[in-house]
Amino acid sequence: MIIGTAKETYRADEALLTTRPQQVWMAVLLAGLAVLPFTFNAYWTYLACLVLINVIAATGLNVLTGFTGLVSLGHAAFMAIGAYTVAWLERDIGTPLLLNLLAGGLLAAGIGVIVGLPSLRVKGLYLAIATIAASFILHFVFVEWTAVTGGSAGISLQPGTVFGVALVDYTQLYWLIMPICVLMVTGAANLFRNRIGRAFIAIRDRDISAEVLGIPILRYKLMSFALASFYAGVAGGLWAYFFRVVTPESFPLLTSIFLLAAVIVGGMGTILGGVIGALFMTLVPELLRFGVELLGPVIPNAGLILSPVRTIVFGALIVGFLVFEPQGLTEIVQRIRRFFRLWPFRT
Repeated sequence: MIIGTAKETYRADEALLTTRPQQVWMAVLLAGLAVLPFTFNAYWTYLACLVLINVIAATGLNVLTGFTGLVSLGHAAFMAIGAYTVAWLERDIGTPLLLNLLAGGLLAAGIGVIVGLPSLRVKGLYLAIATIAASFILHFVFVEWTAVTGGSAGISLQPGTVFGVALVDYTQLYWLIMPICVLMVTGAANLFRNRIGRAFIAIRDRDISAEVLGIPILRYKLMSFALASFYAGVAGGLWAYFFRVVTPESFPLLTSIFLLAAVIVGGMGTILGGVIGALFMTLVPELLRFGVELLGPVIPNAGLILSPVRTIVFGALIVGFLVFEPQGLTEIVQRIRRFFRLWPFRT
């Protein structure tokens, strides 16, 4: 049993980082994020931006699925709503970049409330099917509403500008994406220290008991859908500025499955789980690709021969985590933290 956790002030009790090691590691992380574009080349900066966008989307899905217990397989559709909103505003209205991102998130949140209405009656696999159906409906809208979405050809964007500076290369985009990602992850972490986040958790653990205790189930379920969709919309808007083209095929069902896998592998119901899950799901395939390329001088046509093997290894890693560590990568991190916190004593 760990002792010595008594707090002498309300400020200390409400702190997000409660221990000195947590504060030190957070400072190291922020310093690493600050120096990353100065130490990495363009390709790794590109991957860092992609990871940060996926972290935002996975954090939103974790709020919905991990903390509220509502399964969604339509998260990519809300990213598409944010991306199309940003692209249309940038192309036809010319509003500022940050306002476009906010509008994309808010519109996605509004659609998310509508999609979340079936959650009052159904849950589990039935709710997952309902969200898939919603994603197919939205995909049809993206293809057919050519006046706004450009149809199958999509919308191409000019580089976004912030304070008159055009965000052309990956380093400039990194300084847009990274602060937004840090802000939104911090906001999600703080959410579960107030009554809204605790209501989400109560609904996940036992929704009937939560309703008996006076928690308005429908309001908080819709609030969770809106919040998760807002995160997805902002992530989709950043994605649009990052790739500068949005088509109906940019956000397929596979993207929703990718984000759900990131939440499960990282650890459902933890903010850290969404972060490291998105990191794992984005970077591991790239690291496996580098491993295949290293075998090129040894094995002729290594890329062609081992590409299916790389996909199999990636899938096997996911299955392995689900079998041997069902609580995800977060549990491994927590186990390491407990080891060093209690060392040299046994846990």
